[in-house]
Amino acid sequence: MDSIQHTAAVVAWCGFGLGIVFGAVGNKTSFCTLGAVSDLVNMGDWGRMRMWLLAIAVAIIGAQALQHFGMVDLSRSIYTSPNFTWLSFIVGGFLFGVGMTLGSGCGSKTLIRIGAGNLKSVVVYVFLAISAYMTLRGLFGQFRVSVLQPATINLEAYGIKGQDLASMLAVTGVDMLTLRILSAAFVSCALLIVVFKNNEFRHDINNIMGGLVVGLVVVAGWYVTTQFGYRENPDTLEMTFFGTNTRAAESFSFVAPLAYTLELLMLWTDKSLSITFGIMASLGVIIGSFAYAVASRTFRWEGFTQVDDLGLHMMGGVLMGFGGVTALGCTIGQGITGLSTLALGSVVTFFAIVAGSVTTMKYQYWKIMQE
Repeated sequence: MDSIQHTAAVVAWCGFGLGIVFGAVGNKTSFCTLGAVSDLVNMGDWGRMRMWLLAIAVAIIGAQALQHFGMVDLSRSIYTSPNFTWLSFIVGGFLFGVGMTLGSGCGSKTLIRIGAGNLKSVVVYVFLAISAYMTLRGLFGQFRVSVLQPATINLEAYGIKGQDLASMLAVTGVDMLTLRILSAAFVSCALLIVVFKNNEFRHDINNIMGGLVVGLVVVAGWYVTTQFGYRENPDTLEMTFFGTNTRAAESFSFVAPLAYTLELLMLWTDKSLSITFGIMASLGVIIGSFAYAVASRTFRWEGFTQVDDLGLHMMGGVLMGFGGVTALGCTIGQGITGLSTLALGSVVTFFAIVAGSVTTMKYQYWKIMQE
C-alpha cells in the first residue's frame, strides 16, 4: 500500500511541477485558445492560432515518438477507444466553445487568470467544476448517458481497433508501425508548414515559446503518467495506472480535473479519494501564473462591474463543465492532448469547439449591432 501511495504521489507532484511551467509560460505568452479564435475572427490575426497549432504539432511529434520507442501506449488512453461517440463530441465540443466565449476563456485560461488575480475566473471555475461533476455523476450525466452517448459507432464492428489515424488506416494492409510514423509525420509537417510559413510568426519569440512549451508539457504529461504511474497492483496483480482519475494514461486537461478537485475538497476525509495528476496540474497552473504575475508586476485584482457580465460567466462555466466532460476534453484536453494521439474524436471536438466559439462571437456582434 505504501508503494502504491508513493507512486501516485510521484505522478501527482510531477503534474504539479509541469502545471507550474504551463501556468507561467501561458501567462507570459498570453496562450489562450479563445484568444486565438477571437483574434482570427475579429481581426484576421493568425498569431495565437498558429501558437495553438504549433503546440498541437509538438505534442503529436513528442507523443508519437514516445509511443514509437515503447515509452507510452496511447491506446491505453481515453481518446483512442474504438467506440466513436460522434454526437457527444459534436454537442459537447460546440457547447464548450459557446461556454468558453461567454466565460472569457477556456479551462486553462480560467486557471491562468485566477493566478493573475481575476476574481471573475474564480466564479467560472466554481460553476465549471460543479457542472462537470454533475455531468460525470449527477443530473447532467443522465442526459449525457441516455441521450448523447448511445449515438456511437463501434469501429470494431468494421475491423478497426481504435479511432486513431493509424488504426483506421490499418484496413489498407500496411503495418501499424509504418502507418504511425507516416500519419504522425504527415499531420505534424502540415501543421508546421501552416505555422512557420508566416514571416511575422517566425520572428515572434513569444508565440513560438508558447507553442513549444505547451506542446512539450503535454508530452511530458504522457511520459509521467505512464513511466512513473504504470505499476502492478499488489491486490489484483494486474498492471494499473496510479495517480490518474481515469486509471488510464493521461496528460493535461482542464475540465474533469476541476470536478475532481471540488470533490476532494468537499470529501477530504474520504480515504478512497486521492490527489491525482490532473488535480495537481490544475493547481500548478494557478501557482505558476501567480508566480509570473508577481514577478512581472502584472498581478492585479479584477472583478465584475455588471450583473449581466456575472450571469454570462456563470452560464459559460456551466456550459464548459457539461461540454468538456461530454466531449472528453477541452481545448487542451482534446485540442492538444487528444490530438497528440491523432484520434478522430479529438479532431471532431476541436472543430466543434471552434464552431461553437465562432457562432457565439458572431451572435454577440450581431446583438451589439442591433442595439
